[in-house]
Amino acid sequence: MADKENPGEQKPKIIVDDDWKAQAQAEKERLAQEIDQKQAAAQQAAPAAGAGDAGAPTREAAAQQGQQARQLPPANFAAHVNSLVAQTFMAMGGMEDPRTKKRYVDLDLAKYHIDTLAMLEEKTKGNLSDDEKRLLNQGLYECRMQYVHIAQSVADMSAPGAEFER
Repeated sequence: MADKENPGEQKPKIIVDDDWKAQAQAEKERLAQEIDQKQAAAQQAAPAAGAGDAGAPTREAAAQQGQQARQLPPANFAAHVNSLVAQTFMAMGGMEDPRTKKRYVDLDLAKYHIDTLAMLEEKTKGNLSDDEKRLLNQGLYECRMQYVHIAQSVADMSAPGAEFER
């Protein structure tokens, strides 16, 4: 009916392009071949390097396969204390959750991390360098002060008729 009303109007033509299917299949086959070659090279390199578990890829094998090897900082006292301080501040809404991109306040979790720092202080008493002791004391002090501030703000917010100020 639409053709009778507007005889000069042309219907759009649907063009089917089968080339993309062939290109996609060729790319899929090429990638599969590259993966097979990389796995074969990794298997040959693993016995030569004396790798322990044959089922677990080594860091070198992961790098050869194009996977990004995770770079972790060296395990040391300062990194551990800084990690606990960061987790404490995150639990008090001081930092954004990297996964959800939201801030949240969990005072119980913050208190747990502060208690962990305090336990660490007690258990390492007399065994720390001056720098390590200063780092732990400063981190613990900052966490405790922020906890008191946040806990008071939360208490003020929950009071009837109160508004939260930032």
